[in-house]
Amino acid sequence: MKVLVIGGGGREHALVWAIARSPRVQEVVCAPGNGGIAALARCVPVNQQDLDDLIRVVVSEQPDLTVVGPEVPLSLGLVDELTRRGMRVFGPTRRAAMLETSKVFAKEFMQRHHLPTAHYAVCGSAEELPAALAHFHAPIVVKADGLAAGKGVVICQSKQEAEAVAKQMLTGQLLGEAQHQVVLEEFLAGDEISWLVFSDGAHVLPLVAAQDHKRIGEGDTGLNTGGMGAYSTDTLLAPEMRDWLVHHIAQPVIDGMAAEGAPFRGVLYCGLMMTARGPMLLEFNTRFGDPETEAILPRLHDGALLQAMEAAVDGTLDQVQLQWRGEPAVTVIAASQGYPGAAQTGHEITGLEEAAQTEGVTVFHAGTALHDGKIVTAGGRVLAVTAIAETLQSACDQAYAALDKIHFDGIYFRRDIAHRALKKSKEKA
Repeated sequence: MKVLVIGGGGREHALVWAIARSPRVQEVVCAPGNGGIAALARCVPVNQQDLDDLIRVVVSEQPDLTVVGPEVPLSLGLVDELTRRGMRVFGPTRRAAMLETSKVFAKEFMQRHHLPTAHYAVCGSAEELPAALAHFHAPIVVKADGLAAGKGVVICQSKQEAEAVAKQMLTGQLLGEAQHQVVLEEFLAGDEISWLVFSDGAHVLPLVAAQDHKRIGEGDTGLNTGGMGAYSTDTLLAPEMRDWLVHHIAQPVIDGMAAEGAPFRGVLYCGLMMTARGPMLLEFNTRFGDPETEAILPRLHDGALLQAMEAAVDGTLDQVQLQWRGEPAVTVIAASQGYPGAAQTGHEITGLEEAAQTEGVTVFHAGTALHDGKIVTAGGRVLAVTAIAETLQSACDQAYAALDKIHFDGIYFRRDIAHRALKKSKEKA
């Protein structure tokens, strides 16, 4: 069969890599792809912000299955348009994707369906902020309502800071685009978990959990990013907790969306905070997380990803069981100088072949391009280096050994991915 993957980042490289490993797949096409994806799939140009151009590519290619990677095509209604044309597509409709595209919709949905989440308030103007902030204690989380590439959440240490940040979001000063609404939210303390489930609109099938590292600096300091690394290990969620999450969070979400006339088909990302009060929902994404995907998919047995995606499209997810490798996986992001602000691009990347030869390592390309036969940097997050090994420490060591072989001007990566889990394991020992 022929599969078309929409997108061109590290997540899409991991998706292409996993899909191509299925014996049923004859061809993988990626639009637009990147310098690394081009080694596994035929890459075709597309404007991911333009619905007509996206439809043009899919109609031209006539794939047996289209997989939508990023959030913007979902928000444009690509799944709706392809479904209307009778084409098989993995991903939620525009309305179902509102769980991600609108933080206000997501919080109100959680409240309607009695899902555990932080207390919140919604403000649509600067004038509403003082009265709303009176109900909160610092620190306070301020969230942009719309899509912000993982950078629309700010933890504020005082009410004054929260008011200033919210005003900057409402005016467009902070994110470059004015938000119609912002969400004020109580700060939750605990371990943050990225937990994804497949859904066919009625059934859910969980994936293994991961933990993302959002901050740019080591020790979880500095600005929020799209993610500087992640790890996935069986120790993140006990089987009993996973079952609880299925019955008390994932299934109620899917049932709730169906009841509201927007059945959710695709993959649902639940951002969880494991607090002293129990698991609490922070947010939803309506597609695979990045960089969590690069840490999760290498643990999945070959061919299983395509099987689960097709079952989600066909409504037969209850007939699928996923087989996972028990070894932990670690992903470290190599970023360009300046990220998460304006990043330097166009620098040649060397050492990729040597890095890929490191035991247990796969190098996924995020922001790269082919230029005159050379791989060059083409974005803020450039590479996702993933290692899978017998222990978490070994996986970290192998990922960093591979990274030490890669060079480009301005390369930056955190050297403490999985530091909290490694500290806990040392304390137990």
